[in-house]
Amino acid sequence: MAKRTSGLPVKPVSDDELRALLRRHECSVPFHAVRTRFLGNIASPAMSASPIKVMEGLWGGELPAFDSLDDGNELIGSLIAGLWNRLTRHQDRSTPFRLTRIDAAPTRGGLSTLATMRGEELDGFFEGLFGNEESVELPERAHRGLANLAEIRAMFAAVLDAASDDGIAGTEKDRQTTLQLTRTMTRNAEHEMHEIVLSCVRARRQFLSTLPSRRPTLH
Repeated sequence: MAKRTSGLPVKPVSDDELRALLRRHECSVPFHAVRTRFLGNIASPAMSASPIKVMEGLWGGELPAFDSLDDGNELIGSLIAGLWNRLTRHQDRSTPFRLTRIDAAPTRGGLSTLATMRGEELDGFFEGLFGNEESVELPERAHRGLANLAEIRAMFAAVLDAASDDGIAGTEKDRQTTLQLTRTMTRNAEHEMHEIVLSCVRARRQFLSTLPSRRPTLH
């Protein structure tokens, strides 16, 4: 679930190359949301969680048709052996996850673009964490972090609504203040996501440390 995958061809793949690969295979999920969906699934205690299943979910539950075996290996290797394994590093306290950064202007369009992206990223994290489950058993800190993330998600939705409503008057100073607020919200979201991941990792390790072991049969 949260272990590094193996057995797939691995070569360094940049984020721009991954974006191009997703576009080539007509993936409707934007790359910034793919990252958070993978991260949520890495942390997830759901028994149904797996790299391949979350990858299939990017195309509605079934991988796209491939022109060749090499074409399929490239996609799976880049997303699973590449991106997924890279994201497993964020299970370490010293390596917090960062949401995608963009240069947003203090305009209605800039605020709308940023709020939309943040909403998609947080939705992706929720999707990855829960997978096909309606509910999952989370440790107390992760449960609290999820509630905090839901509040931050609602705040980004409010920013999007305000930025999209021409009837809401606002000065450039107001938009600058809102942009600064979104930066604070972004940092808060990153903190909560990191705490959720760490909390789930601790709970998983504690659970595994208590599993009974059977005496092996010696021949």
